[in-house]
Amino acid sequence: MQRCIGVIYEGANPNLFGSLTDTRPGYMLPFGARYRIIDFTLSTMTNNDFSNVVLYGSRLIRSTLDHVGNGKPWELNRRRSGLTIFPPTYDKRLQNLTEIGSYFDTLEYYRNAKEEIVYCTDPMLIQKGDLGSAYDCFLENGYDILMLYKKQKDELGTFLYANKLILDEDKNIKNIGSHLGTEEEFNFLTSIGFMKKEVFIRIILEAAEKGNATTLIEAVKNNLGNLKIGAFEEEQQTEWIRDLKSYYRSNFDLLNRDIYEDLFYKNGLTLTKSKAMPPTVYNGNADVSNSLLANGCIIDGQVENSIIFRGVHVKKDAIVKNSIIFESTVVGEGSVVVNSITDKGVVIGDGVTLVGSATNPFVASKNEKIMK
Repeated sequence: MQRCIGVIYEGANPNLFGSLTDTRPGYMLPFGARYRIIDFTLSTMTNNDFSNVVLYGSRLIRSTLDHVGNGKPWELNRRRSGLTIFPPTYDKRLQNLTEIGSYFDTLEYYRNAKEEIVYCTDPMLIQKGDLGSAYDCFLENGYDILMLYKKQKDELGTFLYANKLILDEDKNIKNIGSHLGTEEEFNFLTSIGFMKKEVFIRIILEAAEKGNATTLIEAVKNNLGNLKIGAFEEEQQTEWIRDLKSYYRSNFDLLNRDIYEDLFYKNGLTLTKSKAMPPTVYNGNADVSNSLLANGCIIDGQVENSIIFRGVHVKKDAIVKNSIIFESTVVGEGSVVVNSITDKGVVIGDGVTLVGSATNPFVASKNEKIMK
C-alpha cells in the first residue's frame, strides 16, 4: 500500500485508566506480558506494506519516543517517509487537545506527501487485519471514504457507546450512531478506514472553519450526504480498550488460545521493541497455571490466570491470581494479589493482601511500595 499514509490517533479518554496513564498515554499501556498496545497497529501497518506512517503522540510523549523511537522494530526507520511522530497540539479556540486540531496543525505534511490516500485508525482498537481486500474495494468502487466495520455480538454490554454503522438493506451507510445495547448484534465501526487525501484535507479544513466537529468521525458524519462512502465488513478478532475495565478484560482474553493466536500470529507477526533478558526461572516452589509470563522473571510462588511482565519476582508462598503484574514488580513472601494491576516497579511487602474485583481491579501506582 505504497500509495497510503497510515494515520494513527488515539481516541480513548486517558482519565478512564486511573493511575496507569499518569506516566504514559493509553496506547503505551503494557499488554500481553511483553508488548504495548501500540505494537498491534504498527505491526498491521508493516504487515500491510505501509511505507509512510504518522503517529499523533499523546501527552506524556517521552514513553512513546522511548518505545517507538524511529520505528526500527517495525521496519519504519527509513530515510524517506517511514515513521513520523507529531507531538500533541492544542485547539487554539477550545484550549484543549482535539483530533481535528491536531490534523489541522499538520495539514502541510499531507499536502507535501506524495501519497494520495490516507488510512485512519485508532490504536486502542486492537486487531491484526489483512487490509488488502478493503483497499481493493476502495479503489475499485472509487469511494471517497471506505469505512471498516465488524458484526459484533455484545451480550455483556462490553461495547456500550461504541460507534456503529447504520446500514440499509444494500449495506449502504445511512448514518453513524452509538451502540446502546438494544441489539444482540451491531455493526461495530472498527476504523474510519481509507480516504482520499484531498477529501481528508477538505473535511479537516471545513471542520476547523465551521467549528462543527472535534473528531474525524464527527467531520465525516457531517459529510455523509456529500461524499461517496462505502462500508467494508471485517471478521478478525477485535479488542476495544477504552477504560480500565476493558483493558483488564482484554489482557485476560489472551488466555484463550484462539484469541491469542489470532492477535499475535494471524496476518503477520506482532512486532515490538526487543529487550535482552534471561529466561524466566521457576524454582522448586513455583506453581504456574493458565498464565502468560515474559522472560526475566523469578517465580517461587503461585501464579494463576495472570499476565506477568518482564523482571517480576513472585516470592515464596506468594499467590498471584487473576492479576496483571507490570515489569519489575516484587511480590513479597506470603503476599496475596487477586484481581489487581500493579504498575512498573511496584514493591509489595511480605504478607500483604491486595484484592480487587473483576469489574473494579485494585491498581498499584508506578514504583509504589505497599507494606504491611
